[in-house]
Amino acid sequence: MGFFERAAEARRRSAWLLLLFLAAMIAVVAALDIAAMAIWYFFQLYIDRPLHHMPRWLHYAVIVSASATMLFASLRKSLHVSRGGGMAVARLLDARQVIPVNASPLEHRLLNIVQEMAIAAGVRTPVVYVMDEHRGINAFAAGFEHQLCVIVVTRGALERLNRDELQGVIGHEMSHIVNGDAAFNLQLIGVLAGLTFVGAAGEYLLRAGSKMAGGEFRVAAAAIMGGVLLFVIGYAGLVAGQLIKAKIAREREFGADAGSTQYTRNPEGLAGALDQVRRNHSTVLHPHAEEVSHLFFAEAVYLDEERLLATHPPVEERIDRLAPAFAATQYRDRRVDPLVELGSGPLVLP
Repeated sequence: MGFFERAAEARRRSAWLLLLFLAAMIAVVAALDIAAMAIWYFFQLYIDRPLHHMPRWLHYAVIVSASATMLFASLRKSLHVSRGGGMAVARLLDARQVIPVNASPLEHRLLNIVQEMAIAAGVRTPVVYVMDEHRGINAFAAGFEHQLCVIVVTRGALERLNRDELQGVIGHEMSHIVNGDAAFNLQLIGVLAGLTFVGAAGEYLLRAGSKMAGGEFRVAAAAIMGGVLLFVIGYAGLVAGQLIKAKIAREREFGADAGSTQYTRNPEGLAGALDQVRRNHSTVLHPHAEEVSHLFFAEAVYLDEERLLATHPPVEERIDRLAPAFAATQYRDRRVDPLVELGSGPLVLP
């Protein structure tokens, strides 16, 4: 796919995402309006007054304020992500930039591989980060074309993958950069922020209402009731956002796997990396892991009981598509351990 075809595909995906977001937002706003009606009738019954229909102006106020608030939350997050790009995401996850002068042998190997894959993909060499506290095997790419992109790998990927396997993972992430996925995934973070804002507001109201007492009983009751309704509706919005994210992310992973094979000419390397994920794990234990889970190479937040919300296809399916003849037992028997590999000869510094 050439540049113009990729640009057209990116526009189609952006339009599809916008439609999904608008549909989810309309559903959340409608639920908020129904919740406002429920509160209106509840308090009329509570103060023992005749029931009156909720005024039309109040319907409009709820709809306009809810829509504006969600759009503002999305725009605010989108602007923040646009300004910071991939580096902002790397900092969000407490990743450390790899500086060649201070790099360890494992990090020098990583820098070499990133440079090789950037040349193969025909893009600028991304800035490289490592998540030192995470032993799962994972990685991600993020950034916009007009900025330096970043590639972030976990300590587990650095230590547990040999050169061919790590090259396959980096090739996968380079494919995301070339195809515009790295930029689109950042936009997705901003768009989904509006859907998750309602739940956060409900949680805030619940906490505020629980702290009120005495003469503020009615206000506290209103805050708690409103908080519960917002939290429930916000949770539904969160699930809708996760479904959108999971659907879009899963479609991209097979394409990035194929792109990695194109750059490395070695499908067994990436299949071996996925086999190591299967033998170990790819979990990222971080407060913001769920927010950016769709960026990662493998499932960062495991949802075995909720496959609909999984951001990645099953590892077995990815391996079958990559290398149908891949035999895990034979591969593991001849696989070179990364630490043995590093001790077999001198490293070429980048």
